[in-house]
Amino acid sequence: MRRTTGAARPAARTRTTAAARPRTTRTTRTAGLTGLVAAALLGPLLAGCTGGDGGGADDGGSGRHSRSPGESARPAGPLLAVKVDNVGPARPQAGLDAADVVYAEQVEGGLSRLMAVFATELPEAVGPVRSARESDLELLRQFDDPTLAFSGAQHKLLPLIDKAPLRAATPESAPDAYDRAKGRPAPHDLFLHPRALLKSAPGADALTTGFTFGDAPSGGSPETDRTVRFPAARFAFAWSADRHRWLVSTDGRPTVTTDGTRVAPATVVVQYVTVRASRFHDYLGSTTPYTQTVGTGRAEVLRDGRAYEGHWKRDSATDGTKFTTADGAPLNFAKGQVWVVLAKKP
Repeated sequence: MRRTTGAARPAARTRTTAAARPRTTRTTRTAGLTGLVAAALLGPLLAGCTGGDGGGADDGGSGRHSRSPGESARPAGPLLAVKVDNVGPARPQAGLDAADVVYAEQVEGGLSRLMAVFATELPEAVGPVRSARESDLELLRQFDDPTLAFSGAQHKLLPLIDKAPLRAATPESAPDAYDRAKGRPAPHDLFLHPRALLKSAPGADALTTGFTFGDAPSGGSPETDRTVRFPAARFAFAWSADRHRWLVSTDGRPTVTTDGTRVAPATVVVQYVTVRASRFHDYLGSTTPYTQTVGTGRAEVLRDGRAYEGHWKRDSATDGTKFTTADGAPLNFAKGQVWVVLAKKP
């Protein structure tokens, strides 16, 4: 069964120390990263991909940040969240296949951006890294003092980031953790090296999302393809019985990483939320959407080649999100990566 969601419209606490950082120079890392992305850049993936970034202004970054990542080292601790660019020139991206959770959110101009959350694995590189949004602060409150890696934010948002209970890691506050890849157009060329921020992955206990994993509920309906549309972006998920995963495509092209890995989560959640105008706007004057993730609403969970109607509830920003079936039972996810597409409710 093929279904389409949405209506198309035109157009850890660880201070980075010499011991914790990789013992390579920034030049060496840049060369390695350049090699990593070069083949993909020359391939067909970017051919014909166009489109700008509605990005929240000041993507060039500001030195303002809440706290430097890295104080009070411990063997396991808060997780890492990275804001990842998702327009055509930003693809292929690095590190998405290693994320435990990927959130897809709407930004200015109806475009999309990703927040990749890492707890059980730290890849060599993640990116391209782009700017933060006000919605990110609410979404991240569910985690214990997470590190948020991003490049800049709208200047009026910076005081809110300063006050948020998170560790901001920008190119200005953690310069050794970032490199720019040759052959990429700016600003789609900034990549993060997570191991320069965290000594180790904190582990699954840091994923206080509220998600439950286990056997699938009864019922559901067969589902092999699902498309979720934003005003100027779309995500498609095709069920692979061979891989037992959902193969992701973005804006009509397969979503692969810089090393050619197809991004394929075990569970896809279409979470219907309120998306409203915020008080912020980008440098072009476009209003920044605010995606509200506290509250209740309808959800659809795709797993094991089936779709399950459900309900989501998040009582406060410090709570995770509970997904339940129509009769109130936990709506379990399949073990593996989870994509949550934050779709505007009808």
